[in-house]
Amino acid sequence: MWVDIDSKIKSIIQKMLKEKNYYLVVATIFLIIALLHLLRVTLGWSAVIGGWELPFWLSWVAIIVASYLAYEGFKFGKK
Repeated sequence: MWVDIDSKIKSIIQKMLKEKNYYLVVATIFLIIALLHLLRVTLGWSAVIGGWELPFWLSWVAIIVASYLAYEGFKFGKK
């Protein structure tokens, strides 16, 4: 009985996480990251990691990289 339930759950998960959906989920996460970094830069939020304050230029780099990855993810998700 448990084996049958496990195989049904695995089947459902595999259908939900098709490659197209995976790209769309990852692209959305990168878009959120890019928007949060943009908010940090525009609103002047500070970010401290282990006592080290993250410089704003690093957020600009993160905006560019995360935006590019989001763009590519949405592009692959459309195929």
